[in-house]
Order: sequence, then C-alpha cells, then structure tokens
Amino acid sequence: MTSTDLFRSGRLLVVAFEGWNDAGEAASGAVKALKEVLDVVQIADIDPEDYYDFQLNRPQIETTDDGRRVLRWPAVTMFGPANDDGLPREVAPEGPLNVSGTNHDNIYLLVGTEPSRGWRTFATETMDQALTADITGIIMLGALLADVPHSRPIAVHASSENAQVREELGIERSTYEGPVGILSVIAAAAEEVGIPVVTLWASVPHYVHNAPSPKAILALLDKLEEFVDVTIPRGDLVDEARAWEEGIDSLAEDDEEMSTYIVALERARDAVEAPEASGEAIAQEFERYLRTHEDDEEPGEEPGATPEPEDGPPAPA
Repeated sequence: MTSTDLFRSGRLLVVAFEGWNDAGEAASGAVKALKEVLDVVQIADIDPEDYYDFQLNRPQIETTDDGRRVLRWPAVTMFGPANDDGLPREVAPEGPLNVSGTNHDNIYLLVGTEPSRGWRTFATETMDQALTADITGIIMLGALLADVPHSRPIAVHASSENAQVREELGIERSTYEGPVGILSVIAAAAEEVGIPVVTLWASVPHYVHNAPSPKAILALLDKLEEFVDVTIPRGDLVDEARAWEEGIDSLAEDDEEMSTYIVALERARDAVEAPEASGEAIAQEFERYLRTHEDDEEPGEEPGATPEPEDGPPAPA
C-alpha cells in the first residue's frame, strides 16, 4: 500500500491539543468542528492523573442540565466511528475502509489539553490506542502566531518526516529547529511504530488577541480535505470567519499604528505571492517599513518586534 493509499484509503487519526500548539484555538477548533459533523463516539479516554499538573491545568466545575455540580478534569479523548447501535465500531478484519467524498467512516479524532508531564509515556499510550484502532495514518493539526495579515488567506504549511509520504503527497520536510510541543513527540512515536504522519500548521495573525479564529479553523479544514479526500461541511464557520475579519478591520480603522502595520504585512504577503517576487525585494520592503517607524518604538524595544507567542510555537515543528 502506498503512502497515498494510507491517507486516502486507510484509517486516519486527526490530532489536536489545546494550549501551546493551538494559537487562536484553530487546531482544536478544527477537530471539534469535525466531531460535530462526523458520526463518532468516545472510544478511549486517557487518565489525566499521570499527565497533568492541575495547578497549571485546573479542573473546571460545571452545572449539568439536571442541576448537578460536576468537575470536568483536563483530559485527552479519542473518538471513533459508531456502528448502527451507536457503539464504537469494531476493527474490520478485511482491512482499511474505502474513502469517498461522502464516506466519513474512516476518520478518528484525538483532542484534549496538552499534557504538562510524562510526555514519553503519554505518547506511548497514545500509540497503543492508535494501533488498537488499526490507524494507518495520522494528521497532526497545529496553529502558531505569526507576522501575517488577517485580510489575506490563512497560510497552512504541510510537512512530514516520512520520505515516501513527502514524495506521494508533494509536501516538504520541516526545517524548524527549537522547542516543540506534544505534537512533535507523538509524531516521532508514530513514525517509530510505522504509522506515517502529516503535520498541518496554520499561521494566525499575532496581533489578533481574540479567540477562536474561525478563519484559521476554516483554513485547516480546507487543507485537511486535500489529504483525507472527504468533504467537510462548514456550517456557520464561513459567516463567522467573515465577521471575524470585519471586526478586525473595524478595530484597525480606529488605530492608525495597527492599520499601518497591517498594510506593511499585506505588501510583504503580496510580494511573496507575486510571480516576480524575490527574497531580496521582500526584505527591502520590510526594512523600509521598519526604518520609517523606528521613532515610534518604545525605548529598549527592537524595531518591528512582535510579542512572543503565548499559545503557539515560534515555528512549525
């Protein structure tokens, strides 16, 4: 079976974690959107006791529909296709299912809060569950804060450490070096047990502080469709994304500094996409912008500096 077959005819596990890997709640939002439209049920729930520092990820108390007060603990849950009785479907002995634009029966989901400790054990437990479910391919979803304009399409970068997957799907290998999140740990564990992985990272505008980011969620779902060959209903996301962008436009109209900065980002983005674009021309344009606004920087602040990401990694991992 080729790598393309693994991602178009096998059982796929789509993974996202809330926290550092999830700028604008885009990755977790995309998996939750999938959960809403797929016929899936909970098939595994990882015990949080060994993997969370509850002072960092505190349990939440909630009131249920019948008036009971219950604790909701941070956790990671795996969802899988349900059978006709609404129960988890058994692994078919004949092998992977065929995928079509209307067949969602081969999509599994893993979503939850990024664990704060025990990552190697957590990754091993996650792979045990994936192997039990006969998963043949994993797609990791992540989102990072970046110097990108909200008014342009959200870029999604696809990569894989698997050489055959890169060749079959026409994607690249990540060149990032630096701190990583739980996605990279699970991806490495998956490759070790022979499950190929594709990672999708969405770039979320760093100057937009409100979450979720429906435009980034849409971008991840659009990219995901390319790999799973399944049509994903968008529901209200299109309207929500339009309202999100219009809201930022309104804020920029009342903030001259923000508006000027966004224009510079738009020019840089358009220059990158122009047929005649060159790296030198793009660098010169952005340097011109920085020189123009040096006098506006706070004392001790580097020209053009942007805040460190709070809920997303500095670059795709």
